[in-house]
Amino acid sequence: MSNQMLGAFGPYTCDISVEAKAAFADAMEGFVGVNYSPVCVAEQVVSGMNYSFFCNAEMVVPGSSVYPAIVEIYRPLDGRAVITHIQRVTR
Repeated sequence: MSNQMLGAFGPYTCDISVEAKAAFADAMEGFVGVNYSPVCVAEQVVSGMNYSFFCNAEMVVPGSSVYPAIVEIYRPLDGRAVITHIQRVTR
């Protein structure tokens, strides 16, 4: 668990913890259509943990291009991590 202040997102870091990687894998299990590869993460301590992953995303179709996206995930104290929001990053 992070030493962040309750309710505040910490800074993004490219040193993704084992716990954050596990939450990402848990939430993305069974997700189809786009492959998301996390590059860095910010964490927010709540009743559980919120993660904001900056990812490289690529649609699963021939000739698709990689684009940046934010994948937000919530891991409750007990239970599976879930995707709460995905947004493509545009200029």
